[in-house]
Amino acid sequence: MSKLTVLHFPDPRLRKKARPVAGVDAGIRQLSKDMLETMYAENGIGLAATQVNVQQRVIVMDLSAERDAPMTLVNPEILEQSGTEEMEEGCLSVPGFSDLVQRAEKITCRYLNLDGELIEEEADGLRAVCIQHEIDHLDGKLFIDYLSPIKKRRLRKKIEKQNKIRAL
Repeated sequence: MSKLTVLHFPDPRLRKKARPVAGVDAGIRQLSKDMLETMYAENGIGLAATQVNVQQRVIVMDLSAERDAPMTLVNPEILEQSGTEEMEEGCLSVPGFSDLVQRAEKITCRYLNLDGELIEEEADGLRAVCIQHEIDHLDGKLFIDYLSPIKKRRLRKKIEKQNKIRAL
């Protein structure tokens, strides 16, 4: 396994739309392992392949407190959604920033697991939010896109200031 580099906003590669995976093979299983290693090293609960500059529809997540329940979703799609809830979200690609985001409270999603089996499941709470957040990444969308223009400007200025400080 190897740790991958997480892209940070405003990197334009985060806006690329991922391609569907033709089939689950050894390469996808290795990508999943590398993404999980990266996610754990960065203290995240989810990671999309586009965040590590791989334009394939693969996400990994682990919502367990013990960090021992990894999941990989290949070609995930949301089939149904209902209700709304607001939850604090952060992102490995936007480090040091979080805000409230409104998303569907309950979803039904479909994906392939690492054995190539087609899975359909319902999710709610944090699991539903995480799946929606990561699928957004695969579509070139970031959680900050849900924020008001004022909050986005404030965030961009904060990031520009951090980048200037790092460059010194």
